[in-house]
Amino acid sequence: MIETRNLVKSVDTSEGLLTILKGITLKVNEGEIVAIVGASGSGKSTLLGLMAGLDGASSGDVLLDDNNLTEMDEEQRAMLRGQLVGFVFQSFQLLPSLTALENVMLPIELKGDDQARDKAKQLLQRVGLEERWHHYPNQLSGGEQQRVAIARAFATQAKILFADEPTGNLDTATGKKVVELLFELNREFSTTLVLVTHDERLAQRCNRVIKLVAGEIAEDTKNTVEESVSV
Repeated sequence: MIETRNLVKSVDTSEGLLTILKGITLKVNEGEIVAIVGASGSGKSTLLGLMAGLDGASSGDVLLDDNNLTEMDEEQRAMLRGQLVGFVFQSFQLLPSLTALENVMLPIELKGDDQARDKAKQLLQRVGLEERWHHYPNQLSGGEQQRVAIARAFATQAKILFADEPTGNLDTATGKKVVELLFELNREFSTTLVLVTHDERLAQRCNRVIKLVAGEIAEDTKNTVEESVSV
């Protein structure tokens, strides 16, 4: 479902060229749940952004469902993301001028689905926010905002879900509830899930853990722990 081939990302800095990722090659199979871990600055979020087509690589290839992002312009990548990909970010990334319902409706409407309102309401009910659909993001707690973001991510039944530190701005108890919801919906929709996390317990719930060190894959380990282990 996801493949990277010798992926390199370099950026110009005041001190010269900085190479963030150094020849990353990996495959993620359909339905797999993969955690990307590593110290701050190891390239985790950069890799996620390249895999999701949010940024372009300096060299190498990224394929999503056999579509090569490297051969596409930004408009083509955006169209592919709309068809294949959902996102959950640490900072929620909800549109402040839209209600919870409108935030979830938006990606459904962009696909031309005239059932957007009903589907969005069902998803908000699914994440326990059926009574909060008319509230704006600034009227919701962090945990509630992340639940709206999760509902939005699953709104178009995307084949691939990328999550960047989905519990990073939440307290432990709220984070645990959000993780349970994320995994539950992921099972329900049979999504391929790739998440960046600093939480070792969350990583151990994934099928596979990829550890980055200084922009390179240091470990790629399959977990034998049952997914139901508590975070």
